[in-house]
Amino acid sequence: MTHAQVLAAAGLSREDISGGALGVHSPIDGAEVARVATTAAADVAGIVERAQAAFRIWRDVPAPRRGELVRLLGEELRAAKAELGAVVTLEAGKITSEGLGEVQEMIDICDFAVGLSRQLYGLTIASERPGHRMMETWHPMGPCGVITAFNFPVAVWSWNAALALVCGNPVIWKPSEKSPLTAMTCMKILGRALERFGDDAPEGLVQLVVGGPDAGAALVENPGVAIVSATGSTRMGRVVGPKVAERFGRCILELGGNNAMIVAPSADLDMAVRAIVFSAVGTCGQRCTSLRRVIAHSSIRAELVERLKTAYASLPIGDPREAGTLVGPIIDAAARDRMLAALAAARTEGGSVHGGEPVDAVKGGAYVSPAIVEMPAQTDTVRTETFAPILYVLGYDSLEEAIALQNDVPQGLSSCIFTLDLREAETFLSSAGSDCGIANVNIGPSGAEIGGAFGGEKETGGGRESGSDAWKGYMRRATNTINYSAALPLAQGVRFDL
Repeated sequence: MTHAQVLAAAGLSREDISGGALGVHSPIDGAEVARVATTAAADVAGIVERAQAAFRIWRDVPAPRRGELVRLLGEELRAAKAELGAVVTLEAGKITSEGLGEVQEMIDICDFAVGLSRQLYGLTIASERPGHRMMETWHPMGPCGVITAFNFPVAVWSWNAALALVCGNPVIWKPSEKSPLTAMTCMKILGRALERFGDDAPEGLVQLVVGGPDAGAALVENPGVAIVSATGSTRMGRVVGPKVAERFGRCILELGGNNAMIVAPSADLDMAVRAIVFSAVGTCGQRCTSLRRVIAHSSIRAELVERLKTAYASLPIGDPREAGTLVGPIIDAAARDRMLAALAAARTEGGSVHGGEPVDAVKGGAYVSPAIVEMPAQTDTVRTETFAPILYVLGYDSLEEAIALQNDVPQGLSSCIFTLDLREAETFLSSAGSDCGIANVNIGPSGAEIGGAFGGEKETGGGRESGSDAWKGYMRRATNTINYSAALPLAQGVRFDL
């Protein structure tokens, strides 16, 4: 299908995609595919006010009923999976299977959140006072602002929105300026779910803010936004975090990764090579969980590099819509230039680069061959995450040295070790091992399941989205004490009869 046909199939009208101030370009061929209207920063205050009004209604809707809306959203996503996945491919450049996979993550988190709507449990706490009971209860916090990045243009919103909605919070979504069309498509899909849900959903329950940094800043700085969940670069996080903290709001940040894999002497190299290639080149190295560093034991390092070079040489690079393509485009020419600059810097630090050249795959698109860079040491360039398909390879002799290299970066999202040695695996998972929010054994750092909480970025204090107990980040906890005795204890057994 043509670009226009993809957008039409997704339900975007000519009015939706024309006449606006924001030009949207596809990384596939660099073509402008839409011009969409943007939200003025001055209009954000009104959007927040509508969300606050919605909150006063939505918080009183029983949580299982709120879960019903999310269930309906999951059904609508199933019906529109192919169409939304095609928009993800068009706007983010993901190969078809990855675009569909991202929509599947949305469906999965909806299923998770429906069950969660009946499991927002608090504890019953033993009281030291006779005739008293203590417990904790969880309450909605208020409007949740969700700021997402281009690389996962729909899944991350759903992680936040599904949980926020069942917890009782309205949602305001600010997508990346590079991917507003996927957000607009999601709002069309959600609109169908809301229509089926009925009048229990108030106006303003889920709203969209399309715009640049000024619109995002207006959302972040507004005290009426109780929670800001932001996903993107560490640079963005350093701006968002202090602004939310200054007004004592709650911030959930999921930022850079610079993820590493330790490959031990006992590792199954066939398994390791498959995991490395999938993790390092999937989405053209533009995942927050992409593998950036391989720390290989000196006894197997040379063999591993040769295997990787052979595997990389066979990777089909090209139009992500074509069957058989495994590596699509990088998001734009500026990202390609940053990749080439990082490779040049690595060479000056003694790195040996294999691959990493621009590829003339589709005219107008930014295509590159994934790069393997053998480094003599972990330099400043290695410690700096470049959002591109660059894989740095380092050596080690002792497990203690490998773990130190793994942890010696400011980012701390995901990590893994490949080993058949039980002691090495358990050490890596222990408090003396990986300092990342995700630590895996014999599986790569990317491809997280929605059932486990996602996050753990140590540079920013961490953020938890998706599964496990991440729902607590969208609620406030109150401790309640109930006195059911006939008398009120004062202190040390002294009491007055009432």
